[in-house]
Amino acid sequence: MARQSLIQREKKRHKLEQKYHLIRRSSKKEINKAPSLSDKWKIHGKLQSSPRNSAPTRLHRRCSLTKQPRTNSRDFGLAGQIRVGIVQTRLLLGATRSSW
Repeated sequence: MARQSLIQREKKRHKLEQKYHLIRRSSKKEINKAPSLSDKWKIHGKLQSSPRNSAPTRLHRRCSLTKQPRTNSRDFGLAGQIRVGIVQTRLLLGATRSSW
């Protein structure tokens, strides 16, 4: 199990990312449309003034059951060891076990 403080921090980052999503996207479009380099730098400064945790790259996917941050699969949203256990008991439809 993950510590509750880490989970709460991740939720806070997710809220910030959603709050600043439109601002970041519009600023990036303005940068592409800006004719001069000085205009691009001004818009870039506005983009940099937003909080660090509002960037989508700072978000971390977590397992939906154990909230573990690593070995997460995008397809099922589960940690690796949990996914293997569920696949072996054949509770997860559409997943195949590997054999070699």
